[in-house]
Amino acid sequence: MNVGMLWFDNDPKTQLDDKIQRAASYYTEKYGNPPTVCFVHPSMIDTPEGLAEMDQGSNGSQSQASINLNGIELRSNHSVLPNHFWIGINGTTLVFSDR
Repeated sequence: MNVGMLWFDNDPKTQLDDKIQRAASYYTEKYGNPPTVCFVHPSMIDTPEGLAEMDQGSNGSQSQASINLNGIELRSNHSVLPNHFWIGINGTTLVFSDR
């Protein structure tokens, strides 16, 4: 994803999946299409609820977490700050035209 919407939600009483659904609803209303991918800081999915199960690579190292929540691929990325959600459509690119 090259273009997306940045969403902030630090409500400690709201579960991660509910936060993502709120961001997805807003995204859909604003842009007309439902999002397909959401990037969050790894610390947000390493929760007691067990949303993140890191895949073990062949050499035993951990790879990037990826979870499907109601059609939205949730992925971890250290570039996204905690309590922030970078949400959008996977594979989109920003195209400029001189027309």
